[in-house]
Amino acid sequence: MAALAQAAELSLPSQRDNRASAWSGIGFRVGGQYCVAPMGDITEVLHEPLATRLPGVQSWVRGVANVRGRLLPLIDLSAFLGMAPCLRGRVLVLERDEIYTGLIVEEVLGMQHFDSSLYADGEGPSDSALGKYLRGSYRQGDREWLVFRPNRLLNDRDFFQVAA
Repeated sequence: MAALAQAAELSLPSQRDNRASAWSGIGFRVGGQYCVAPMGDITEVLHEPLATRLPGVQSWVRGVANVRGRLLPLIDLSAFLGMAPCLRGRVLVLERDEIYTGLIVEEVLGMQHFDSSLYADGEGPSDSALGKYLRGSYRQGDREWLVFRPNRLLNDRDFFQVAA
């Protein structure tokens, strides 16, 4: 039995080869588009928590929520992009240096794994408000997954212009 198990193990690709040829990210939908963000850019995924509204802010700022003792600003990503607001969604938490914020998206589709050879480099569509936050895509079956780059969003001055 041990010999059979060892023989079967030899025919499997090594884990090192798999990691080198695979790319993983968190899949989500915003504005009807299927997007994927790099794993290292998303701190956590939450159900949308209850938020306290803030006076004098843009309509796309949903409010702030207390998440384990920290105040998490909640941003409706669809509304920020000029699309219809998300009624109730999931939250992708971003944390970089002193920036801690949650992006409300329509749906989180879990971890997505892609063969690195299927990556198509290129900027996002210029006719879409989402386009300037995208770089590249993966095709999986008949679905195109646009690669959302949270750092591009966090480097955008408009994202921090929250006063109404």
